[in-house]
Amino acid sequence: MNIETKSDGRRTDGATRTRGVALSAVRGLALTPISLVGSVLCFCLTLVSVALVPIGIGLVTTPWVLTGVRAFADWRRLLAAEWGGVRIQRAYRPLPANANPWARTFGMLGDPATWRDFLWLPVDMTAGTVTALLAFVLPLYPLEGFAIAAGLWRVLPDGYWYGFVRVTDQTSAFYAAGLGAVLLLVALWLTPRMLHAHFRLTGAVLGSGQGQLAERVRVLTETRRDAVDTSAAELRRIERDLHDGAQARLVAMGMDLGTIEALLEKNPEKARELLAQARQSSADALTELRELVRGIHPPVLAERGLGDAVRALALRLPVAVEVEVDLPGRAEAPVESAGYFAVSEILTNAVKHSGADRIWIDMHHTEGHLRIAVTDNGKGGAVIGAGSGLAGVERRLGTFDGVLAVSSPAGGPTMVTMEIPCALS
Repeated sequence: MNIETKSDGRRTDGATRTRGVALSAVRGLALTPISLVGSVLCFCLTLVSVALVPIGIGLVTTPWVLTGVRAFADWRRLLAAEWGGVRIQRAYRPLPANANPWARTFGMLGDPATWRDFLWLPVDMTAGTVTALLAFVLPLYPLEGFAIAAGLWRVLPDGYWYGFVRVTDQTSAFYAAGLGAVLLLVALWLTPRMLHAHFRLTGAVLGSGQGQLAERVRVLTETRRDAVDTSAAELRRIERDLHDGAQARLVAMGMDLGTIEALLEKNPEKARELLAQARQSSADALTELRELVRGIHPPVLAERGLGDAVRALALRLPVAVEVEVDLPGRAEAPVESAGYFAVSEILTNAVKHSGADRIWIDMHHTEGHLRIAVTDNGKGGAVIGAGSGLAGVERRLGTFDGVLAVSSPAGGPTMVTMEIPCALS
């Protein structure tokens, strides 16, 4: 009985390993044209656009080109996290809102992250393409040896070489199959590592590199300052809403009650009218207070956690939303609040601007990170720009060392991924 159990375990492990190698090969095949064509195109467009800056044309084209390069780099960061488990920090400097073309161009060109992107492109089109291609080719070459032994040698040219084996007859074809078996064992071990090396190479060049600590301090300083400014603005909004809304209604209701007291004996009919009006004012004030509380910290979030709060949020949207939650515990309240309002902002953008009729939300916790992905089937074109809702989400997440990645090609779909380091209780 024990022997059968171990044998089943080995077969299961072998099947899992084989599926993993096949998946790595398919991903390598997908990454090869992405690395080659995408990087060559971005590199050439950047080179030409920057060269045209002195004559003025580049002042118009460079911000658009560099925004596209950043979107391409963000997409590769997303693939590195999803396919390779390699997280690459995004550290672009924010641009001032409503900046003119001159300020946008030189603001982006003065960002060290822009030049890391530019240096990464030739590395990706060469070494990145080779590592991705090897991840695809390595598992295929051993299969040729098996095909030769199965009879392919009969149609091959006389004296065909497979590796270091010269195939001339069935016996040498079996030698080729033996070599293929050895190469297959090597491929099973090397293929996933080759794909991981591709993503590690991307991270090594796209990452901050030298001055990482200084850059991180700068980003954290900006996000903390943004958090303080946002908190102050939120307090002012709450004060304004209370003063203009619930407080005004309560004052009016108090005046109505005073009038009712004076009219109880003289004009009971008028008193009853004012009572009904006061009752409606109290109901309206209660509704406004509930909306205000929901905007500060939704009760469902405090009582049932982030997953159920996002589900409740999805139910109020005018489009179909599928929510997948795999959270074995709860994060700290500030992290849950940041995640909730980030998802709320992204869903609002999707409903208002994307034209989507379907949205998917996936939430799970892995390797010490809360990961939230929001995907819609809209028209695409979303970017993290100054003054945009996504920029606000990025600042909100930055307060907790979180990162935001956006993949939104023209025509869609749009996928926004958020990661916040945290532990679950």
